[in-house]
Amino acid sequence: MNLRLVIENSMKVRRSACLISKPKAIDKLQYGVLICIRCHDYRRQDILLSTLLYLLVPCHLFVAYIIELGAAQHAKGALGRIKRSDATPTEDPLPDSRSFQATWYTIAWAHGINATFCLLVTTYTVYYHIHHPLIGTICQVHAIIVWLKNCSYAFTNRDLRHAYLLPQTLSTLPEIYSQCPYPRNVTISNLAYFWWAPTLVYQPVYPRSPSIRWLFVAKRIAETLGLSMFIWLASAQYAAPVLRNSLDKLQTMDIASILERVMKLSTISLIIWLAGFFAIFQSALNALAELMRFGDREFYTDWWNSPSVGNYWRTWNKPVYHFMRRHIYSPLVGRGFSTGFASIMVFVFSGFLHELLVGVPTHNILGVAFLGMVVQLPMIAITAPLEKVKGVNGRVLGNCIFWISFCLVGQPLAALLYFFAWQGKYGSVSRAKI
Repeated sequence: MNLRLVIENSMKVRRSACLISKPKAIDKLQYGVLICIRCHDYRRQDILLSTLLYLLVPCHLFVAYIIELGAAQHAKGALGRIKRSDATPTEDPLPDSRSFQATWYTIAWAHGINATFCLLVTTYTVYYHIHHPLIGTICQVHAIIVWLKNCSYAFTNRDLRHAYLLPQTLSTLPEIYSQCPYPRNVTISNLAYFWWAPTLVYQPVYPRSPSIRWLFVAKRIAETLGLSMFIWLASAQYAAPVLRNSLDKLQTMDIASILERVMKLSTISLIIWLAGFFAIFQSALNALAELMRFGDREFYTDWWNSPSVGNYWRTWNKPVYHFMRRHIYSPLVGRGFSTGFASIMVFVFSGFLHELLVGVPTHNILGVAFLGMVVQLPMIAITAPLEKVKGVNGRVLGNCIFWISFCLVGQPLAALLYFFAWQGKYGSVSRAKI
């Protein structure tokens, strides 16, 4: 903050000198109460299409259920033929049966097409037909969540089918899975629970709490609504004016002014991000978990104490971390790839999702969100040794590097660039000029 004020004060000195020679030169936004509910351009088409997407996207989970139902019947038939022939299942059941292998690949392709179609339809609709970026972002978040759940449902049931056909591998499954063994888990009710459960990794059975604490749910919902209101007010009253004041600086490529604006934006963006984090991971997910009697409530750990950038990415968003580790990182390492290569693939995949979340709703595929994730790899490599330094000095230094990159380099700069691109393309999402 002090560094930002030094730059801002030096700029004021230069601006004052300019205004002495040109008294009529004024380059300021008129501040006041900037909250306006009716000022935003919420088009009727945006509301209709977003509602339609919200209703249709989960249908892809039902399609995944139909595919898996057919796969389960196929697996039952294969196991029955093995038993009737008194054969002992090998590592590859019925390896000589071309029809068996063809069906196996058909199931995989069907799941892949279904999941990808789910994401492509939403992405196309948001990019070309939904104007407002907030509505588009909500649609993209919903579609990506359902897409990830679709993928996890397909991958996990594939592994369960493999274990079902090879009984000697059942010992490698978690003990809790025995409460609902494959294929008894392939039911509508089982899939519906996974659809609403606050997790991205499918399991046939989850730990459950004994009852619902309705007062707890009411408190968490109140927190979510209150923080959502605060985020809206802070964005409209503080973040938006700072962003608008930065446009002319970007156009003229005034580096000192851009740096000052990024620092000024870092404060309010951090406050908004922290409020959003608490609203989602502490309030909303806990309310949903309580309603679903979902037992695992570790949605995050103390990421703010992260001694390295890598530790932050492992602790701030546990649902996504578990998905990446279960379905990308571990399978790649298990197939002989190095841990470094697996980590690169995780961040490349995450960068792709971040670009979908930011670039598509703003109708500007800049690649900034993607590069922002890929750049985390060298940051992780730089700060990882600091975790192993004896004493607290290494961990403190790593934590400082994390917070500096988190507050200055990451969110404020990305927000500024995407806002600049949006304004250059559309002007504003507001009907009223400030």
